[in-house]
Amino acid sequence: MKITDVEPICLLMPIERSIAAPISIPFPEKLTSVIFSDYRTTLVRVHTDEGISGVGECMVRLAPTATRDIVDAIKPVLIGADPFDTDVLWEQLWGVMMNRGHNKGFFVEAMSGIDIALWDLLGKALQKPVYKLLGGAYRNRLWVYASSLRFRGLETTLEEAHRLRASGFDAMKIKIGQDRHRWREDIRLVEAVRNAVGPDVTLMVDVNCGYDRNTALMVGRELERLQIYWFEEPLPPDDVEGYVALADALDIPVAAGESEFTRYGFKSLITRGAVDIVQPNVSRTGGFSECRKIAAMASTYHIPYAPHTGSSSLVCMAASLHLSCALKDFLIYEYMKSDWARDQRNPLRHDLATLPAGDVADGHVFVSDRPGLGIELNEDVVRRYRV
Repeated sequence: MKITDVEPICLLMPIERSIAAPISIPFPEKLTSVIFSDYRTTLVRVHTDEGISGVGECMVRLAPTATRDIVDAIKPVLIGADPFDTDVLWEQLWGVMMNRGHNKGFFVEAMSGIDIALWDLLGKALQKPVYKLLGGAYRNRLWVYASSLRFRGLETTLEEAHRLRASGFDAMKIKIGQDRHRWREDIRLVEAVRNAVGPDVTLMVDVNCGYDRNTALMVGRELERLQIYWFEEPLPPDDVEGYVALADALDIPVAAGESEFTRYGFKSLITRGAVDIVQPNVSRTGGFSECRKIAAMASTYHIPYAPHTGSSSLVCMAASLHLSCALKDFLIYEYMKSDWARDQRNPLRHDLATLPAGDVADGHVFVSDRPGLGIELNEDVVRRYRV
């Protein structure tokens, strides 16, 4: 079997009405219209001479056409190659730009989509789910949490929390950190959600890097009182020293990693004790080939792995399900239930394919054993939103 083509697919759906930033970002009055103007992703299809193709996703937070063009630029590395040579191909792609300053960012995200597509292709060729190729399933019944309760006012947030609880979730995540100078309002929000859903629901909070060190420490101590399960991305991703100090000072687990790339980026977080939970996104950190190495490094420090899916499309969500099955130290799966725009659903998550897992029951989902990622793209959706 040989690779005959690598096809990048850029998808974009404009958000028709302007929205307030649904997560913590700097300069929201200036940046919201740029960051949250549309739902977007770049998919990759790898084709072979035996008529078998695989699909993957490159994590895209801005400019999906840039990622598309990178995939086009590096696909000559893959043409004519054996798709079973996943590690060799990964290192060859890495070698294109590693020593030229592009060992993070768009380039690695492009690599990630290619790698995921290769593993999907192999699963289809062997008629095995990807988690089997990764070494087998430690579980195919996964604990999941609903992500996320966003900044939409207290009453709306509490209504959403009740709805998620009624639909079977026993764990959910709350967005905080919109204004570090008003951090007490964050605590009041978390306390209100805790009172609304009761003590048996597991709650996490996500700051999206919105605090400084002192604010994070004050908030973390309050979150301990409220029995919050983890404190996610309280600080900017470059402040490794701050993460080390915070993890040492707090009893609540500190979680991070969605902003990091490859095992080389995770090395400091893990070896220096900066985080208690790692959260790589398979569509950002190099695909399955690299995520399994990040997981192995975390495992040597007994650090659990809670994959990030965020605002990615359903392809990333499916890939993360397979990864969750195959990791011994998996903790919980991020099941995205909230779109950026409350009144405009994200078709790239809801309509692009069918997630290879059943409905949430008792806080868990079952992952199917269909070959590859277990998904088939809805070509009508691809045609409609392709750029």
